[in-house]
Amino acid sequence: MEQLLDQFLNYLTVEKGLSLNTLEAYSRDLNKYLDFLYLKDIKEIGATSDVTIISFKASLKKKGLSNRSIGRNISSIKMFYRFLSEGHHITSNPAANIDPPKGISKLPHILSIEEVDLLLEKPDMTKPLGLRDTTLLQLLYATGLRVSELVSLPLNNVNLEAGYLIAYGKGSKERLVPIGEVAQNYVKLYLEKARPQLLGDHQSNYLFVSRRGKPLTRQGFWKLIKKYALSAGIQKNITPHTLRHSFASHLLEGGADLRSVQMMLGHADISTTQIYTHVTSERLKKIHSQFHPRA
Repeated sequence: MEQLLDQFLNYLTVEKGLSLNTLEAYSRDLNKYLDFLYLKDIKEIGATSDVTIISFKASLKKKGLSNRSIGRNISSIKMFYRFLSEGHHITSNPAANIDPPKGISKLPHILSIEEVDLLLEKPDMTKPLGLRDTTLLQLLYATGLRVSELVSLPLNNVNLEAGYLIAYGKGSKERLVPIGEVAQNYVKLYLEKARPQLLGDHQSNYLFVSRRGKPLTRQGFWKLIKKYALSAGIQKNITPHTLRHSFASHLLEGGADLRSVQMMLGHADISTTQIYTHVTSERLKKIHSQFHPRA
């Protein structure tokens, strides 16, 4: 089990680009869980069940941990099991239906519209890679795709005439996502000017390619967005998911209905989308506090 934990932490480092402090928190939470399993004489992660996790959750409560601390532990466990399930290390995910204690939902980081504009302006569009990067960022913000969906997007799944693309989300669920005129124009320009130069003599079924004509990776995109955020002077901790979060929040701020945003994001449960209504509410509270004379 320790080897699987090491693989997971490496995944968080390389693929997710998490900070050292966050990695240490995951390591502490999951080592605590593994210690609990050994005390229960469970030596294989595949031998655990939802009852095991519920029992661990109860043990944390008995030790006097706050709901916030318990929730962080459960969130770490859920992500660990999701990693194991997606990597086929386990046949089923016992943590899938385990909920953390109520009232501890963490609001996602979002960018303001002004910060998005700053970010989108940073790539050098006079160069093929810069034009590709601009198109990546523009399309991500225009559609709210998951980064894994964006970098693996097949060329044939983009219909510029109709103004939509077909994305395959979690569980290979297919959905139609509008692109928007601005992003459409960038994609057209990228296809005409940059993609042929990047491909050279190579062939690719993917929309976005690297300098060698190969598909991009999530790790590669993470490096790109970090670089442009730094160049734009944005101080927030930006991850590849930040533009997806910003897409959803800005839609809701603009008056979009929750169900439509759910469909565009590809959320199976609308409760997942509702987190963005809290983000919008918090933003409105800050604006009220800042500008209302009686606040």
